[in-house]
This record gives sequence, structure tokens and C-alpha cells, in this order.
Amino acid sequence: MQVNWDSSKCCHAGVCVKSLPEVFKVEDGQFVIDPSKASEEEVKDVVCQCPSGALALVD
Repeated sequence: MQVNWDSSKCCHAGVCVKSLPEVFKVEDGQFVIDPSKASEEEVKDVVCQCPSGALALVD
């Protein structure tokens, strides 16, 4: 599973980081996504909660 992030759409609500901090985090000023750190179902759930639609699943 791959998750894409569109920085131009992101409203920085922090839902992803707060919900799955082991998957979605900021390291050295860069947004890092590591979907292998949670189940596919958990990642899909958080992606669907993104208020701006900046996160998208890629099969």
C-alpha cells in the first residue's frame, strides 16, 4: 500500500499525525508516511478522515 500526500491541499489539521503517529510524522521538517507501521485498515481509516483530501491511497 502506498499513501500519497498533496501538500497544496493539506490544511495541516493534524488528524493523520494525531491518529497514527507511527505512520504519519514530521521528521527534520519533512512529512514522512510509512504505512508499514500499521494495518491497512487503520491506514485507510485515517486517510478517509483527512479533512482536506490531501491524503490518497494508491493501490
